[in-house]
Amino acid sequence: QVQLVESGGGLVQPGGSLRLSCTASGRIFSIYAMGWYRQAPGKQRDVVATITSGGSTNYRDSVKGRFTISRDGAKNTVYLQMNGLKPEDTAVYYCYSDLIPRLGRRSDYWGQGTRVTVSS
Repeated sequence: QVQLVESGGGLVQPGGSLRLSCTASGRIFSIYAMGWYRQAPGKQRDVVATITSGGSTNYRDSVKGRFTISRDGAKNTVYLQMNGLKPEDTAVYYCYSDLIPRLGRRSDYWGQGTRVTVSS
């Protein structure tokens, strides 16, 4: 069984910073990629940033230059450093991983979500 556990969400003022963390645990054979998605009320869940096992990163345009995704392969952990936060960044942020569980087949796994609120 595989679990993704997130932390780091909270309330922050516009222009502030937060760092989200997500650790994948359980019987994992191989991780191909990890990333962050977000979903605001009434909106679709959309990708924020992804990082592959080789370290290649991708960001949605609205967060480029403000957010940084990174990973610690030894810890199966992905981070999202969010700087210059804006009210429109307010959403529930979900960690995901594209991985192969031990004795299983490749699939996507999702965390429970952590809420980020940007407000004065």
